[in-house]
Amino acid sequence: MTQNHHSISEHSIRDSATVTSSGESLARLPDGVTFYEVPTHVDDRGYVVEMFDERWGWHKDPLVFSYVFTIRPGMVKGWGMHKKHEDRYFILQGEVEVVLYDVRPDSPTHGLVSKVVLSEYNRRLMNIPTYIWHANHNIGSKDVWVVNFPTQPYNHADPDKYRLPLDTDLIPYKFENVRGW
Repeated sequence: MTQNHHSISEHSIRDSATVTSSGESLARLPDGVTFYEVPTHVDDRGYVVEMFDERWGWHKDPLVFSYVFTIRPGMVKGWGMHKKHEDRYFILQGEVEVVLYDVRPDSPTHGLVSKVVLSEYNRRLMNIPTYIWHANHNIGSKDVWVVNFPTQPYNHADPDKYRLPLDTDLIPYKFENVRGW
């Protein structure tokens, strides 16, 4: 081993494990964040994918409202939080990194910041509990299309939506070189 090689090795940082040997993520998530894996069925005509079925038993609340939101490449939507309803995301197109911050004082994951990638290449439903700040960052090269099945319909007269700016010091996470609000 040369002197230069030895010197570089001393200053290098070994990767931490991010998945188990079976491919399951080791990432810690806020308590109550859950997923439901949804298969995409592909044939020579295209694909079909079920987005939500109460019979799956994934979430206790029924389907009461849905909408689609998009995010352009490189853009971020967030920080947002809800006090009365949970979000239930399903990705149709693209790749989005969902950054989560748990501010619930009685939560076993209070203060945890974590990231989840949702992708059209591995579709799944994702539940975001109340009082979890979240921001959605398009990390792909095309528009992201996300369907949300919140646990309550949107109240136009009294929105259950709270916002913080992306560069807030109240959340211990910083986005680099992104645009949005």
